[in-house]
Amino acid sequence: MQAIHDAELENWHDYEVQSRKEIVALLRQIGEKKQLIRMKIKGEADVCVTSVLEVDPESGLFILDRSINREQNERILRAGQVMCETYLDKIRILFRAGGLQELEFQGTAALAANIPDSLIRLQRREFYRMPTPVTNPVPVLVPMPIDLGGGSANFPLADISCGGIALLDNKLMLNSTIGQTFTGCRIELPEIGTVNTSLQVRNALDVTMLNNKTSRRIGCMFVDISRANMAGVQRYITKLERERNARLAGLS
Repeated sequence: MQAIHDAELENWHDYEVQSRKEIVALLRQIGEKKQLIRMKIKGEADVCVTSVLEVDPESGLFILDRSINREQNERILRAGQVMCETYLDKIRILFRAGGLQELEFQGTAALAANIPDSLIRLQRREFYRMPTPVTNPVPVLVPMPIDLGGGSANFPLADISCGGIALLDNKLMLNSTIGQTFTGCRIELPEIGTVNTSLQVRNALDVTMLNNKTSRRIGCMFVDISRANMAGVQRYITKLERERNARLAGLS
């Protein structure tokens, strides 16, 4: 699943922060404001909620709280590098945490990671990519060509933003060539309704899932989406944000 993480950062390289001084300052602010961090160990299937305890530019390390689950901590250490996501003053922050190791911090077991060489800072709402439910995935219906039987095939939604979506092509059915456009697509958003739009492929990655099966994650942007349909997307993103904030508040 590491390829997904790398691609997600690569998609937003225009918003990359590489200044060491600025990165240290941002990490410190995240810690001082006690912002919760979603640490993705194996994508959305294995997520730990943590926080920054200390930033030490002299050693090149920053300290993170450990998971309350011992087995999850072992998976974090085995992974070696994880994807982290948080918000600071309503700005989405993404970065990789590598060189993970255990240590003792102020008498308590904690995790140390290398201060990242870069991070992504996304302020514009249209770039906020909200992960969507895994256990009961949102269906994306894509019309299929006649040679594949016609009709529409159902693909699970992976994430959504005001700019587009990512879907999972578990059977490798779709033409994932960059620029390929699928017209007449339907996204069945729970409690919102159907969003009708065309989707244009912007990136695609083959990934290995937890069951060792191969899937393809296809990132698409909306094409010719109407105002009414975009309003539906925005309402759904707001719904996801509220649900996530409620979960995080319950963990704080």
